[in-house]
Amino acid sequence: MPKRDDPETIGRRVQQLRRERGLTQRQLAEPAYTPAYISTLEAGRVRPSDEALRHIAGRLGVAFEELATGRPAHLATDLRLRLTEARRTLATGEAGRAAESYARLLAEAERHELAEVRAEALLGLGECALETGELVAGREYFERSEQVLAGEPLPARVPALRGRAVSHYLAGELRYAVYLFESTLDELNRSGLHDPDALLLLYAGVIGPYMDMGAHARAAQAAEFALALAPRAGDPALVARMHRSVARTLLAEGRIAEADASLAKAAELYRTLQLRTELANCHWMRGYVCAQNGELERAEQELREALAMLTAKRASLYTSQVAVELADVLHRRGMSEEAAGLLRQVLGDLSPERGAVHAAAAHRLLGIIAEDAGDTEAAEEHYVRALSLLERAGAAGDLADLCRLLGDLLRRTGRVEAALDAYRTGLGHRTAPGTTTLGPAPAQPLL
Repeated sequence: MPKRDDPETIGRRVQQLRRERGLTQRQLAEPAYTPAYISTLEAGRVRPSDEALRHIAGRLGVAFEELATGRPAHLATDLRLRLTEARRTLATGEAGRAAESYARLLAEAERHELAEVRAEALLGLGECALETGELVAGREYFERSEQVLAGEPLPARVPALRGRAVSHYLAGELRYAVYLFESTLDELNRSGLHDPDALLLLYAGVIGPYMDMGAHARAAQAAEFALALAPRAGDPALVARMHRSVARTLLAEGRIAEADASLAKAAELYRTLQLRTELANCHWMRGYVCAQNGELERAEQELREALAMLTAKRASLYTSQVAVELADVLHRRGMSEEAAGLLRQVLGDLSPERGAVHAAAAHRLLGIIAEDAGDTEAAEEHYVRALSLLERAGAAGDLADLCRLLGDLLRRTGRVEAALDAYRTGLGHRTAPGTTTLGPAPAQPLL
């Protein structure tokens, strides 16, 4: 039962409701109590028993809970139903409408001091902001959600922590994102808080940053743990998200068929749940798998499907990221002019603080297209801009390859010393991918 207000507040509420209904203290009191008792109660000098409040609530025609707490009857239940509806709205592609619903829920939760609903509404606003690419706003919502839940056990705070880590990851701050994921995993595992949903959310979330940093061994281990946790997770959306993330590590190990099967499972779950953004992400990853396997026609189909779905949802940041991968496939299929046009359009939506890794990929591909066309000056400019973005993000896995491209270009144009510097930089990142930026691996879960 919600915590009852103090006697003075209850007294004022009883007096206000009695006067609104035109009742005297005697009429409110009879037959069980005296007018003097009602007078003392309205003055806040007595703490009424549940029995007394139920009698008074009945005479006033209000619910006991509303009289004791000031909250309308069934308010918490109604707000939870509206939270579910807001989640469904977000899942089916209306981030703007969902954000409006979450904002109204937040205002009501704050007015009635409902901490749990307030935390959920802030979390939803954060997810909406990630969907639309407003990373700074999203991070602030996740931080506020964490603050509301500061006194709760860590598993309750994990969704907000995960959201904050993802916002840093999408902003290109890979190392800090990994730190947030790993430190939370350590705290959960070492303290015995083996919540399957919380662990799965974190292990699936950290795979992307690991892969972009070149820490493939850690990504594979995280995927292994996630797969082991999946049967114990209660949220099918989490299981679907896990299958999509695991596909990346299977692909890195050359296990194409298993990666495709993992994505097929995720797509079926998302179809069932009608989570369109995540379903679009499945098409995205399937396209990526096909591209890596040389199935370029199928890759183009999958990526165009993902792009259309995300564009319809107005998920701008994810749309830009898919467009970069589609441009790569188009270039490999000989449609370089269309690819370049798509990349230039995308770069207007990306920045060092918003999708840095994919902005770097766009510049890298534009450099390759320019080099193929004989424009070495433009190619070098794109490679250098990509290098700056990747160094800032700490994406070691892509840096080595980019340094090789830049070194080859510099060598062909006669700048041997500059080429050697580029190669040395690339070798530094290739020697031990991930080990220069990551500390000890997080503790293992109890499986």
